[in-house]
Amino acid sequence: MPSSTALPRVAIIGCGGTIASLGTSSLDLMDYPEHGSKLDVAQILERVPEIASFAEAIPVPFRSVGSNNLTMADWFELRATLRRLSREQPELAGFVILHGTATLEETAFFLNLTLDIEQTVVLTGSQRPLSAVGSDAPANLLGAIRVAGDADARGRGVLVVFNDGIYPARDVIKVSTLRLDTFRSMDHGVLGTVDPDRIRYRRRPEGRHAPGAAFAALPDDAQPPRVDVAYSYVGADDTMIAAVLAKGAQGIVSAGLAPGLVTKAERIALEAAIASGIAVVQCTRSPLGSVAQRRYLRDAGFIAGEDFSPQKARILLALGLTLTHDLDTLREHFATH
Repeated sequence: MPSSTALPRVAIIGCGGTIASLGTSSLDLMDYPEHGSKLDVAQILERVPEIASFAEAIPVPFRSVGSNNLTMADWFELRATLRRLSREQPELAGFVILHGTATLEETAFFLNLTLDIEQTVVLTGSQRPLSAVGSDAPANLLGAIRVAGDADARGRGVLVVFNDGIYPARDVIKVSTLRLDTFRSMDHGVLGTVDPDRIRYRRRPEGRHAPGAAFAALPDDAQPPRVDVAYSYVGADDTMIAAVLAKGAQGIVSAGLAPGLVTKAERIALEAAIASGIAVVQCTRSPLGSVAQRRYLRDAGFIAGEDFSPQKARILLALGLTLTHDLDTLREHFATH
C-alpha cells in the first residue's frame, strides 16, 4: 500500500453504467437499469472510502447513461475531455473511466486508436450495481485506480481492469451477461493482474496503440463515415447489406461464419458493394481465431479482419476511412493495430 505522502493523483471520469447504479433493493440484479437510480461520479467515490489509501481521486462528471446509448460523437467528446485534462493537469498520474459494460470494450478500443496523451487510461465498470449484495463495483474501482496510478502501466495503451484482470483495449471482449469475470482476452490472455500485494504484468500489447496509433492526430470534431456490421447465418441473403447501403454506409464489416465465410447471396452483394467503392472487411462471428488475407479476399477486394471482433473492426474501419479510401492503406491499418 502506498504511503499517504506519495499518493498519485487520478482523475475519475463518470460515464454512467451499472457501476453508477442503485437498484430498488439489495437483491435487484436485473431491473435497476429501468427502475433504479444513478449516482454521479462524486457520489460513487464517497461510497468507496478505501480509495484514499491508494490515490487522490479527482471526480470528473461526463455522462450518466447506460453505455448502450453512447455514440461515436460521445467518444470524441470523451477523448477531448481526456486531452484537455492532460494539458491542464499534467501532474495527473492517470485516468479511470467508469463505464457501462455493454460497450466498454468499444469505447476502450476507440480511445486506444485516437488518444495522444502519455498518462495511463483505464476503463472499468461492474456487473452488479453498487447497492447489490456481492457488488463487484468497489473492487473494480479500486483495482482500476491502482493501475492508473502505477508508473509501470504507462506505455501499454488503454487498459481495461475488471475482476482483478488487466486487459488491453485491442483484445478484450465481454463474454457473459451476468458473471463477474465477464471480460476476457480470448486468444492472448491477461496483460497482468491486480493482486493484494502488488500489480503484476505478464506481457505488453503488440501493434500500434495509444499514444502512437495512426489516428491520434484526428481532430476532436472529426466525423467518421457510417460503417455497419452485417451478421452472417445459414440462409442469409442480401437484405442486411442492401439496408445499410441504403442508409449511406461507406463501409461494411461482414461478421461471417467461421473461418470468415459468408453465404453465396451475401458474397454476391458484398462483391457488388466493393465494385461500387464500398470498403468491406471480412471478420468472423467466432470469438477465437483470425481471418487471414487469403487469395480470394485479396483478389475480390476485401480487407481481412485479422482477429478483431466485428464491433472493433467497425471502429477501425470508420477511423481509417476518415483518412483514406486507399485499400492497401486500410489493410495496413488492420495488420499493424
